[in-house]
Amino acid sequence: MASESCVTGRLVLQQCLSARLMVQPASEDQEAKYVEIGRGLVIYICFLKGATKETVQKMVKAALNTRLSSTPEGKLVSILDLPGDVLIIPQATLGGNLKGKVMQYHRNIAKEDGLELYQEFVEQCTESLHKCEKSTEQGKTVKSGTYGNVQVFRTDTNGPYTHLIEFS
Repeated sequence: MASESCVTGRLVLQQCLSARLMVQPASEDQEAKYVEIGRGLVIYICFLKGATKETVQKMVKAALNTRLSSTPEGKLVSILDLPGDVLIIPQATLGGNLKGKVMQYHRNIAKEDGLELYQEFVEQCTESLHKCEKSTEQGKTVKSGTYGNVQVFRTDTNGPYTHLIEFS
């Protein structure tokens, strides 16, 4: 892991059988809105102070190329090799540090900057997945959560096979 003081981003990667994320809560006029994926990869993402577009590029490469999922033959493959979808969830709480009994988030990036980097991450993941020859054959999709909102989340996993990756 990177030194705690120079970490600029964190990803948590988790393979799933299905996942559902509320992207807009219900209101008096509308029902809640959700995005859903089938088998694939859930990516939780957090940007810390010092994160840049270069950080985003490293994170996209790691998220899409890390071999976490297994084929029926037991071979480990990346999401680019798997017939699967991607769900990206902004997760600012990954930037927290425990001080006594309280979590503090002083190292998180400013909300506006985080939103810009999050949108860049979603865009680059979508482009990378659609450029992949296997994704056009298998109809892979990228879904994403709403940055800065509380979101209701549900997933079914065959693991949980959860991995934390830090970037500096």
